[in-house]
Amino acid sequence: MKVIFLLNDLQLSGGVGVVIQHARRLSAIDGWDVTLALVREEDAPSWVGYDELPHLHVCSREQALAGHYDVAVATWWETVFTLFEVSADRRVFFVQSLEDRFYEDGEAERLGAALVLDLPVAFVTEARWIADTIAALRPEAQCYLVRNGIDKQVFGPVASLPETQEGLLRVLIEGSPSAWFKGVHTAIVAAAAMREPHHVTVVTGERRALGDVVADEVVGPLSHEEMASLYGRTDVLLKLSIVEGMFGPPLEAFHCGATCVVTPVTGHDEYVVHGWNGLLTDWDDVLGTARALDLLARDSDLLRFLRANALETARAWPSWEQSSQFMAAALLAIRRDPPPLAAPAAASLLADLRAGIEIHGKLLRERVVFYKQARRLERIRRLPLVRLLLRLRNSRSLKLVARPLRPLYRRARRSLA
Repeated sequence: MKVIFLLNDLQLSGGVGVVIQHARRLSAIDGWDVTLALVREEDAPSWVGYDELPHLHVCSREQALAGHYDVAVATWWETVFTLFEVSADRRVFFVQSLEDRFYEDGEAERLGAALVLDLPVAFVTEARWIADTIAALRPEAQCYLVRNGIDKQVFGPVASLPETQEGLLRVLIEGSPSAWFKGVHTAIVAAAAMREPHHVTVVTGERRALGDVVADEVVGPLSHEEMASLYGRTDVLLKLSIVEGMFGPPLEAFHCGATCVVTPVTGHDEYVVHGWNGLLTDWDDVLGTARALDLLARDSDLLRFLRANALETARAWPSWEQSSQFMAAALLAIRRDPPPLAAPAAASLLADLRAGIEIHGKLLRERVVFYKQARRLERIRRLPLVRLLLRLRNSRSLKLVARPLRPLYRRARRSLA
């Protein structure tokens, strides 16, 4: 079985880490030949934190195009552009999230990330909610659920709960502060709003993007082993993400004896149960989140209850060895079954493309209207009388004189709009 995984880079990230974990273990199966192909030029050093990479085949896009594979696997929407250039018997898109959600309205990449779900490929995903979404969007497509595993040699689970430091709640916040959907700064503000004694540690590899924040300790980037050690010294992981796929960090924390306070983000329901092994909090509810943390700081019995159940949840979760066996089975099934039909995929693609063009066209028309309004207002501001009034607008005497003219001014503004 010859398999190639297509990646943009090999930077230290959750999504890339999942691919490497599967590739590393698939390559250990007799008769399997696994390659990682980088489909674009790298802008930073690779393999940071991945000591096992030298044991895998890593090649460039050009080298990948020269070979032939039983199964080619795209791992991010941009890598799909290379998926149909590679010579392969079967093509797969490994979906770790609905990636259009990583972009805001008006960003061109949002449409591209959505359209790749319409291609004639088989799908493998890591979370039930993604599998359900793909089934609703593409009922005719093959879709296999392969939950992410946990490296039990690094993250445990620990034999028993680590001791809690009496009178001080140890809170851990991790993530990329430059990614708006990770909610790192919101989490820091919520922790700072606590009333009970606490210690906040922030983990990030982006110190500049983090800026000046209220925290007792800022560390990172950390290796997996260092992260596991930090989880072991933590009572609660605070994670206020808006967009997630599998939502891995709380599960890692569970393995090390910590509980979590998280938003009901997609993927949380794979293992977080409110009031059993963690607490759920609403989005944008800084004070409510702070009160949840205060509750854990005051109620040591509740904290220990949640941590104990989190550890039991971790013990039942599959390892990477088990997870990759399911990945192998999915790829073998995809290789065995007939390839997807092109006609249903083309119909979905064209329908979504048409909708995307209409939405983007509406946004452009709105921007043209706003631009014309701004130009009109700018011309008015340049009139000598208006410039004089603007200079005098802070004058108290002028405000008293102009007060009766306010209704006329409002009507004029409405007519200009």
